[in-house]
Amino acid sequence: MDIILMGGLWLGSSAWDRVSDELRQLGHDPVPLSLPGTDDRSATSTLDDQVAAAVAAVDAADRPLVVGHSAACSLAWSVADRRPDAISGVVMIGGFPVADGEEYAPFFDIVDGVMPFPGWEPFEGPDSDDIDEELRASMAADAIPVPEGVAKGIVRLGDPRRFEVPVHIVCPEFSPDDFNDWLESGAIPELEQARTLRIWDIDSGHWPMHTRPVELARMLHAITQG
Repeated sequence: MDIILMGGLWLGSSAWDRVSDELRQLGHDPVPLSLPGTDDRSATSTLDDQVAAAVAAVDAADRPLVVGHSAACSLAWSVADRRPDAISGVVMIGGFPVADGEEYAPFFDIVDGVMPFPGWEPFEGPDSDDIDEELRASMAADAIPVPEGVAKGIVRLGDPRRFEVPVHIVCPEFSPDDFNDWLESGAIPELEQARTLRIWDIDSGHWPMHTRPVELARMLHAITQG
């Protein structure tokens, strides 16, 4: 199966290298997206540019599984909104989609038109407990500043058929019980109407593509098997 992979903030397409290698061994065709404003480091890219690139990748594939990590869960959900009949499902790793009309990811300060990686302090604890010092240094060095037009772009959703798309939630630094509590409390309104919602648990921090790539790939493979 074609599997479209979209990284969260500060990640380029190479973050998926080891996951992609394992997916190929399992017989899939991984498509790690080089989203506008990531690998090309274009500071003028916008959220609309990223949505367009993701939709184009779906149009070039055969009923792909669309995977979003962290903030890119909103990007994956935007794809489901625009191509609900063209994808086999959406996987959300370590994040959830924001609602229509909300900003994509206004989490940290904008400096000279971009949102730079803020260092590890905001992520101390379960997010990064499984990342050693060497990997922390490597990830920080590779971090790509997020263009303001992406981070503060407005998410637009309008097709209720997105709720028919199967959704798979991968829980890394939080537990399935945490997710269920948030869902029941009304904190994730976009997923309250999802007709098919399955929860998967992975023993990792927030970046399993770096710390549990083989396990993550095998989980994605299991999702494709229904």
